[in-house]
Amino acid sequence: MTAKLFTQAIIKFFAGVILVGALIFLPAGTLSFFNAWLLMGILFIPMFCAGIVMMFKNPALLASRLNAKEKQKEQDLVVKLSGLMFLAGFIVAGLGFRFGWYSLPKGIAIAAALVFLIAYVLYAEVLRENTYLSRTIEVQENQKVIDTGLYSIVRHPMYGVTLLLFLSMPLVLGSLYSFIIFLAYPFIIAKRLKHEEEFLEKELQGYKEYKQKVKYRLIPFIW
Repeated sequence: MTAKLFTQAIIKFFAGVILVGALIFLPAGTLSFFNAWLLMGILFIPMFCAGIVMMFKNPALLASRLNAKEKQKEQDLVVKLSGLMFLAGFIVAGLGFRFGWYSLPKGIAIAAALVFLIAYVLYAEVLRENTYLSRTIEVQENQKVIDTGLYSIVRHPMYGVTLLLFLSMPLVLGSLYSFIIFLAYPFIIAKRLKHEEEFLEKELQGYKEYKQKVKYRLIPFIW
């Protein structure tokens, strides 16, 4: 761990808290929005804990996760589309609360929160299995194909987990309209996966053989 990495992690964490809070609470026009506080809690408390663990046990992994700048133009577009989806989804959820648009039952919000937390546990497991994970598409020095654990079921378990995380977020917020916006994510991630697999076939030794061994990209028995 270095002071620079610690500072970078802390700044990004609190910037994320402020940004997400602003995108939801400002359109809502109030801080008395239970669903928003529920989402903030299940999103940022586990994130903080995971960051602390990585900081002491695997600072290289933390550094790679903090690096979100894509080097490839096509993937940069995917990142921007995802950002636009979050921006629109959170704002619409806040506006929906302010103006009393159709709100999902609290039972759905609680169930979605449980799904979100389960997905976070799976996220931690993926990070434990694959210490080469980065937020950008790249092949690191000495990187090898991981084919154990969740990687023996689907080739991209991290994206499968983020699919659960992101689709549960608008449900936690109780917003049907926000959920409709977040349905764009499967299509965004499908575009990213197609390009990423082409890149890995060329750059990562053994990936072609891994594709033959593990047939499904994201969802077992489906795709």
